Amino acid sequence: MRTTIKLTAAVAAAAALTLGLSACSAPSDTSSSGSGKKGKDADPKATLVVAASPTPHADILNYVRDNLAEKAGLKLEVKEFNDYVLPNTATQNGEVDANFFQHKPYLDDFNKKNKTDIVPVVNVEIEPLGLYSKKVDKVGDITSGNTVAVPNDATNEGRALKLLADNGVIKLKDGVGAEAKLSDIEDKKGIQFTELEAAQIPSRLADVDAAVINGNFAIGAKLNPAKDALALEKAEGNPYANFLAVKKGNEADPRIAKLSKLLNSDDVKKFIEKKFSNGAVLPAFGNAQS
Repeated sequence: MRTTIKLTAAVAAAAALTLGLSACSAPSDTSSSGSGKKGKDADPKATLVVAASPTPHADILNYVRDNLAEKAGLKLEVKEFNDYVLPNTATQNGEVDANFFQHKPYLDDFNKKNKTDIVPVVNVEIEPLGLYSKKVDKVGDITSGNTVAVPNDATNEGRALKLLADNGVIKLKDGVGAEAKLSDIEDKKGIQFTELEAAQIPSRLADVDAAVINGNFAIGAKLNPAKDALALEKAEGNPYANFLAVKKGNEADPRIAKLSKLLNSDDVKKFIEKKFSNGAVLPAFGNAQS
């Protein structure tokens, strides 16, 4: 079962990669992606193309585009992607100018594995990870013989296992934190784990007894973290702020500076707090650490 799941996810990812790259292969003529000008030399009047996950990242960017960008002298185009690979691939290849969908542990792991040099620019928001189920009513009901789905990428899987350990579902080896792997589980308590691509987990929730789902995918699946989650990651002191990111060398792009300022504005703070009043997305402004 586990091998089949991984192969299915791989095939789906490969198909998505082909479609996504095709969609991005002809960037707008007004974007610096097609002009060859990068960084501080980029044309400030050219359209800035940003890759983003649909919710909440594209929601936030679309708000900026529709309400704030024109006044700031910024032309903004948002391209939506439904996975955690294509936005970075497109940014590295210059098919888009920036992306907004990830946190630093994920980016560090992606850069290391793919030999890319994408860097964070400015933090925007945090989406608490949650444990969900359609079969049990509380965390204590997850027992021996149950199956729990977790994200299969290194950083989000570790984060998911820490959430499960913090809530007594499993026990991790001493000293293991958010970098945990399945092999670091000291006591599974008879629970079986299914590793799936993060974007696939909401649609598979009914097939397992419980699942750890990333905040943006939970929202997209019409789940209410505050009401539906059996356990929810704490936002305070959370190192997983999602940020605007660019290929190294493009940090000084004048359009990136404009977008960064807008993303950390009071208007965006109010938008996030109003649109995601269930606490699924929280503002987390400030400069991102490289």
